[in-house]
Amino acid sequence: MGKRDDLIAQYAADLSGKCGVTPDMDLLTKVTIGCGPAIYRDDSALVAGSDPKELETIRKNFLIKKLGLPDGPDLGAGIDSVLAVYGSGERRKLRPVVYYLLVKHFGKEAVYA
Repeated sequence: MGKRDDLIAQYAADLSGKCGVTPDMDLLTKVTIGCGPAIYRDDSALVAGSDPKELETIRKNFLIKKLGLPDGPDLGAGIDSVLAVYGSGERRKLRPVVYYLLVKHFGKEAVYA
């Protein structure tokens, strides 16, 4: 198994253990690949859920540009909902896990088909 496969297994464990979600491994793999090299760098591999600048970047670059969602207040509410699922006490929110949960939350699995 390669490093990416090890990371995907870690993401799946977070989804099932910390989020109570049974992951669709094919979708999780595609979301992980879509994150690119960010998953290998310590800082960019994590989402700073309390940083407004980080949340704005997720809204603009992932939800609007990647998933093609229209801008609106429901995007912020969706991010908040996903972060709540991950757990406010969980300091290490892994980017592919957050993105996977956002894809599921907004029903945009077709983007990765």
